[in-house]
Amino acid sequence: MHSELAGAVVPGSDHGWLSRERIVAKPGFNRWLVPPAALAIHLCIGMAYGLSVFWLPLTRALSVGQPAPAACPDMGVVTALFTTTCDWRVSDLVMVFSIGIVMLGLSAALFGGWLERAGPRKAGIAAALCWGGGFLVGALGVHLHQLWLVWLGMGLIGGIGLGLGYISPVSTLIKWFPDRRGMATGMAIMGFGGGAMIGSPLADGLIKTFRSAESVGVWQTLAVMGLGYIVFMLGGAFGYRVPPPGWRPDGWTPPASKNAMIASGHVHLRDAHKTVQFWMIWLVLCLNVSAGIGVLALASPMLQEIFGGALIGLPGTGFTALDAGQKAQVAAIAAGFVGLLSLFNILGRFFWASMSDRIGRKLTYAIFFALGGVLYAAAPWAAGIGSQALFVAFFCVILSMYGGGFATIPAYLADVFGTQFVGAIHGRLLTAWSTAGIVGPFVVTKIREAQAAAGVQGADLYGRTMYVLAAFLAAGFVCNLLIRPLAGRWFMSDSERAALDVRAGTASVRASGSFGIGRGGFSPAAGLAWAVVGIPILWGIGITLSKAFILFR
Repeated sequence: MHSELAGAVVPGSDHGWLSRERIVAKPGFNRWLVPPAALAIHLCIGMAYGLSVFWLPLTRALSVGQPAPAACPDMGVVTALFTTTCDWRVSDLVMVFSIGIVMLGLSAALFGGWLERAGPRKAGIAAALCWGGGFLVGALGVHLHQLWLVWLGMGLIGGIGLGLGYISPVSTLIKWFPDRRGMATGMAIMGFGGGAMIGSPLADGLIKTFRSAESVGVWQTLAVMGLGYIVFMLGGAFGYRVPPPGWRPDGWTPPASKNAMIASGHVHLRDAHKTVQFWMIWLVLCLNVSAGIGVLALASPMLQEIFGGALIGLPGTGFTALDAGQKAQVAAIAAGFVGLLSLFNILGRFFWASMSDRIGRKLTYAIFFALGGVLYAAAPWAAGIGSQALFVAFFCVILSMYGGGFATIPAYLADVFGTQFVGAIHGRLLTAWSTAGIVGPFVVTKIREAQAAAGVQGADLYGRTMYVLAAFLAAGFVCNLLIRPLAGRWFMSDSERAALDVRAGTASVRASGSFGIGRGGFSPAAGLAWAVVGIPILWGIGITLSKAFILFR
């Protein structure tokens, strides 16, 4: 009786086939089918980190096979947006990534409330059409050589797809895995970190396949990948199911009585941003991301300029003293370093998020900030003694915590604010990511420029940068300490939650139990779903490791 009340569509109501009410799971459903659906979407939108693979080929889109690019001296941004006779500059193209990250934060904040009402399937479909469709619009822009279309498609429209795709599974996974919130969100958000690991080599291979005497092969690659992303993401969206209201795994009891940081109530979306806790968590995410993304922005030149000839068996030879061939060898090794950092970024999302289920979110972030600060401060020492192994190891751990911060934050929000509006609250919090995406690279590059202008070279070139990033994490440590459980006045009353259920079209009876849906486990359907997302992940890991191996030869 309870399962019928909790999972059924209200009689007489007119719910569309994409509505939240139509995807309530029925008895016998396996909850382990939901994480692969989330991964399918996150693996696609994670290509946002790999868009740089297109920039260099596009700087020669009009001068294929020519000895020099079709450059226009003193070309302004407006001219670059509309020219059909001048090749684009990397700086013009990189704006696509910046627009996309800003739109990710804005769209997640603006559409988070709608997502909670509409459900993850409708949001996932919208994300697929925006992200994949953005690639198709970008392909048209490249074909017509109109940069404004590339900005519009891959930046603006694609950025909306990024935001919707990123937050679409968060609330659903937390509700399906109340016993393992961190692990569940870690599995999905791991996909965002791994998207470029799969998409970049795929794009590189397609560009080489489509390259000809008349084309650099980019617009065809964008078109193929855009269509592929639409199909793959739609598969994920249609795989989403939501649990019946009040669902709990068999034998599981909410642990609020054991941990004061885990709320027993739920905060309404309209009130979350009014609390000090929201803004402390906002700062926690912003400071952690600012430090990590700053390193990612300069990882390759950092390794090359610090160690120089030592990377190829020429200790004592600075980077500027190397010839073109030697610099190419050093660049290849630095590419392996970037690949290794990406892999630890991905693995850290699952490891640290899962660890947070055991030790708590607050302690996990305390480790991020304390250990990360120590490692940043110690990095100049490792560089000074010429220890490449220690330097690489330090940054692998740092990047694992950078990724872990993304994956742990949704569970942190669910602990503090409850699960009712966690997806929408997470969407608003992602404005911290948009802010960090500007602040981190800006701070790191400006400090490096100032040091270089002062004639600083080698191991000392990035020393001051590392200390500033350590200070970022020290500030984050203090913000994390200030996060306390919310006062009872912030939580919704039972009558308010019941009214929300009625407006949502779900049963107003708040029974709890498994409703015929257990903890799940292996099944042929679950095995197939995990294979569909697991095989591309393993392929990407294999390619990344093969590139990183050059570091240790």
